[in-house]
Amino acid sequence: MDKLMDVLNGYIGTLNDFMYSKFLIIILVACGLYFTIRTGAAQIRLFPNSIKCVMEKGEEGKVSSFQALMVATASRVGTGNISGVATAIVLGGPGAIFWMWLMAIIGSASAFAESTLAQVYKEKDGDGYKGGPAYYIQRALGQRWLGIIFAIILIITYAFGFNGLQSYTLTSAFEVYIDDFSHTMAPIVIGIIVAALAGWMFFRGSKAISKISSIIVPIMAILYIAVGLIVLFMNLDKVPAAAGRVIDSAFNWQAIFGGFAGSCVVQGIKRGLFSNEAGMGSAPNAAATADVKHPAQQGLVQVLSVFIDTILICSTTAFIAILAGPTGALGADGELLNGIPFVQAALESQFGQIGIHFITVSIVLFAFTSLIGNFYYVELNIKYISTNKTFMLIMKILAIAAIFVGANINLTLAWNMADVTMGFMATINIIALFLLGNKAVKVIKDYEKQRKAGKETPVFKAEDVGITNTDLWK
Repeated sequence: MDKLMDVLNGYIGTLNDFMYSKFLIIILVACGLYFTIRTGAAQIRLFPNSIKCVMEKGEEGKVSSFQALMVATASRVGTGNISGVATAIVLGGPGAIFWMWLMAIIGSASAFAESTLAQVYKEKDGDGYKGGPAYYIQRALGQRWLGIIFAIILIITYAFGFNGLQSYTLTSAFEVYIDDFSHTMAPIVIGIIVAALAGWMFFRGSKAISKISSIIVPIMAILYIAVGLIVLFMNLDKVPAAAGRVIDSAFNWQAIFGGFAGSCVVQGIKRGLFSNEAGMGSAPNAAATADVKHPAQQGLVQVLSVFIDTILICSTTAFIAILAGPTGALGADGELLNGIPFVQAALESQFGQIGIHFITVSIVLFAFTSLIGNFYYVELNIKYISTNKTFMLIMKILAIAAIFVGANINLTLAWNMADVTMGFMATINIIALFLLGNKAVKVIKDYEKQRKAGKETPVFKAEDVGITNTDLWK
């Protein structure tokens, strides 16, 4: 059995490396550039509008723009914002942060397009709304079979892959406090607690998840960024040299092309795109639930989510790693510190043991909000496949079980599979975005036209831009 698992891991790993180091990066960057050009860099020009849009209140009892933003941010901001960024800098050098920033700017154009389309083709769901790529694939392209495939892949990826990973990482954060951690009852106890709390949220439904996210996410983001700023001010004398290292590494010919898969360019692009998930087809599921007067509003709000995830949260980790990270520090196993241990060592050097405790709390908050944010997406795609209550109950139980199992077992194969399925999910979504790109462009032009005409809050009518196959926006 072990040999079979090793063989499967080998094949999946090879597919994973090809997909994420070549194919997926190319199409995600191409998608971001395409919508940056087509919208006249709307993600930059209209960024102030993003802040204005997120402050607008929707109808009482419905998901607001702010709540949809927090759900999307909850899913985007996970343990990868700590461990992934640190790994990118250790492997690719400090120049990775520059390419991470650039990809966030480019990728946010894709985030705008997919979230705008999700709003255009959303459907009623009781007192609220539901939507996402599966919905616009069916409504705009007339391909329900492809929408079902997308929905199934998303459910597998988020409910059983990434939620298992977040649960395992959350549990592992406590290893520093208990000797021989994996051979004690601690993982089981933590797994039960995390699964119970997550299950409680799952059964309360998407509205409860959006409300809880709108409380927890701002708090955790502000606290983490505040600590990053403290580290920055404690190391002001190192900032000029650190900035020089970032620029030198970002544009150093050998650092860029030497061992390309581990170069600063690839590491930065991967972290920028795969952390903020722009173009992946996940965040539009949350964007569709918001109650807004114009689809472009939620498109602009999701640009802000990419900004929070990458420019704020990922950059905070990068500053901590570059300014305070240990140089050549070795772990107990004699290997170079990487990921979470690297960040823990950096904060320990600044704040002592409190720094380690802070990273533990951050990991717990980041992981838990990802758990509930991911299931928010899963629930909407379960509803797309079937509205049968028994089916939904079974899926919720399985999702809770996956969290418990993930907390106790290092399911490397399952997580590698989730990476691959996410790649397929993104591919389907990007194809749909290219095919429907003109509609997204028409919507942003309509929004800007109304703003130029003096309307403080533009109101969307689908027929004004030639869209007829939508239930709403009459």
